[in-house]
Amino acid sequence: MLLLRQGIVTPFIICACILGVGLMQLPRLEKLLTSKKSASLETLEKDIKAEKTTLDFLKKMPSFGYDNLIGDWVYLNFLQYFGDDEVRDKTGYSLSPEYFEVILERDPRFLAAYRSLSVSTSLYAAMPERAIALSEKGLKHLSPSVPEKSYYVWRYKGTDELLFLGNPQAAQQSFGTAANWAKNFSDEESQMIAATSQKTAEFLSRNPNSKYAQIATWSMVLNNQVDKKTRTRAISEIEALGGKLIQTPEGNYKIIFPPKD
Repeated sequence: MLLLRQGIVTPFIICACILGVGLMQLPRLEKLLTSKKSASLETLEKDIKAEKTTLDFLKKMPSFGYDNLIGDWVYLNFLQYFGDDEVRDKTGYSLSPEYFEVILERDPRFLAAYRSLSVSTSLYAAMPERAIALSEKGLKHLSPSVPEKSYYVWRYKGTDELLFLGNPQAAQQSFGTAANWAKNFSDEESQMIAATSQKTAEFLSRNPNSKYAQIATWSMVLNNQVDKKTRTRAISEIEALGGKLIQTPEGNYKIIFPPKD
């Protein structure tokens, strides 16, 4: 009887905790959405501090077996945070790694979160070290087949190491591992990822400063369904490296590499 009562009470406890945190956030979010155009920087910074306090609480809060639920809920909050361009232009993206510290601690197999981690933390928040550290921690819980297409995490990590951290040796290893993991699958997407990752690793092995490798990596960013600002940055970087872009009818980009690496 006691076990039954505990089984009934536990879900209510975790739901109550999440609901309580949500209710604490709701007035602040409503206020932010209705007054962000006129809000002072001081007010916005107070909101950021309050959100940081909430995330710190979620890092320590017991999950009672509902880790995935907490991870999904925090990810939805991150999307709202990241997508508010008007406020982010004023306050920056410093909370990005804080969100993912909660998300990936709760659900390290949440594959889509790693792509958002790379873009938001390395590119926007300019904290590639944090993004790579969080990816490395999450990779301890992954294998070539769990979750499906987990080889993408190695590619995101390699992107951060090459483009934002300036560490081509580490990037070569990451892209090589991505290729090895992708080779385990016979589908067209996995085989394509295996081939392109292997080629990028080979570029870097021959020339750590390879323009080809950098262009190939920026093209991966470009074709990853990113926002307009990231797409513009990727196109600019590719062209600066001597590459040319042709947009396909499907909306993707074909890259023409410069004559010499």
